[in-house]
Amino acid sequence: MAQRTHLAVPVSERDHIQGPDTATVTLVQYGDYECPYTRRSTWVVQAIQQQLGDQLRFVYRNFPLTEIHPHALYTAFAAEAADAQGKFWEMHNYIFHHQHTLEDADLEQFAGAVGLDMQRFAQDMAQRPFARRIEEDFQSGLRSGVHGTPTFFINGVLYPGSWEQDALLAALKEAGESM
Repeated sequence: MAQRTHLAVPVSERDHIQGPDTATVTLVQYGDYECPYTRRSTWVVQAIQQQLGDQLRFVYRNFPLTEIHPHALYTAFAAEAADAQGKFWEMHNYIFHHQHTLEDADLEQFAGAVGLDMQRFAQDMAQRPFARRIEEDFQSGLRSGVHGTPTFFINGVLYPGSWEQDALLAALKEAGESM
């Protein structure tokens, strides 16, 4: 029997979370804002969230693949700067909707579109106070066996299957039934 890989860092209040703590299933995603596969998987996760409702708790962690995606890290900074203003998920979704254009000026435009305080956003982007958080996410991914994006964990166990909607939904339902 193959050994199962577990999440090295448990979900906590420091994570970006949607859904209740009482959900029967927790889905953790390690993603990269410039990765086209992470973008596609984001829409899959959102559709599944609609289907499962309060049965699902979703967690997003940064895993910027800077060697192949030159805008990934800076875009993660933008999402974290939005989080500091209580708008992580708005920025998260906006970035994925506009992934084809991730230059600095584009990220500033995104920040304005989601209603951020632009002065504070500019300051956070210049000072990068969230670099450690992003690095912690990345390192937790490495310790958990993450090699690429998107990578998912269901109830703390690496999900090696397809992240296409039907397959991922079936795996989530199965995990919920075994609780």
